[in-house]
Amino acid sequence: MKFPVARPRRLRRSDTLRRMVRETRLSRDDLVLPLFVVEGKAVREPVGSMPGVFRHSVDALADEAKAVADLGIPAVILFGIPSHKDARGSGADDARGIVQRAVGAVKKAAPALCVITDVCLCEYTDHGHCGLVEGDEVVNDPSLARIASTAVSHARAGADVIAPSDMMDGRVGAIRTALDAAGFADVPILSYAAKYASAYYGPFREAAESAPAFGDRRAYQMDPPNRREALREMRLDLEEGADALMVKPALPYLDVLSDARRAFDVPLAAYHVSGEYAMIHAAAERGWIDGVRAMDEALVAIKRAGADLILTYAAKDVAARLVP
Repeated sequence: MKFPVARPRRLRRSDTLRRMVRETRLSRDDLVLPLFVVEGKAVREPVGSMPGVFRHSVDALADEAKAVADLGIPAVILFGIPSHKDARGSGADDARGIVQRAVGAVKKAAPALCVITDVCLCEYTDHGHCGLVEGDEVVNDPSLARIASTAVSHARAGADVIAPSDMMDGRVGAIRTALDAAGFADVPILSYAAKYASAYYGPFREAAESAPAFGDRRAYQMDPPNRREALREMRLDLEEGADALMVKPALPYLDVLSDARRAFDVPLAAYHVSGEYAMIHAAAERGWIDGVRAMDEALVAIKRAGADLILTYAAKDVAARLVP
């Protein structure tokens, strides 16, 4: 009887061997924690559809920032939910707006923490769309000035990285021009370059109160069947001045992330979005899967596909069990 000379199982026989030959390693430095900020005092309100995720008031956010930094997580991304909304999203670029105050609170509480700010109008508009609306149409070019103004206000507040998520054409160029003109040439842009019109955003829209009041976002977010178009979007954003690129969601678009890794030599981020996070928790609560192992496996898959940064609501839990 012939036996195989090559036996890959030999290197899988123990935890030590598996660890020594591991090709992909998840690190705390890979993680970015999304945080929701609301008005009020001493608010720590759970998000029902995302176990372990909370909406914090600005004062409570300071304690959360310290906890994040103590876990070795290098960065957070802030999403603001204002008390007042209107058609033009006036609160988005208010110098005393919710995100602007939150940036200051986080930087004071945890100075070394990298603060990324999401730049979009959907949380600030009463219609819930990512740009300005004329009739029933989300208009691209008139929205650019509002988005660029919001980016500058975040930079003035002390944001380390600006992350536009609106998917208006030309918004990276508009933001880069505005930042440079305002004296923020050194503030980088992490562009949501390939953001798909996905079914996986539901829990986020509950947390951020950002569901569209009419229609949907398919006219400006990417169509899920399209793969090559994502590379075109990314290339355009790089030409306009983006410093890093993002794919959102992550797991259903690992092919896009892998394509981007081969095509571009800039840092790549992937957003493990609310629906992806919630599904794992829901299945784990029913005893159908091991939630800890499933979450770790999902994030390793994102890293293996090419992500340098992973935005995930699981960042604190994962960081707590990673070996330093």
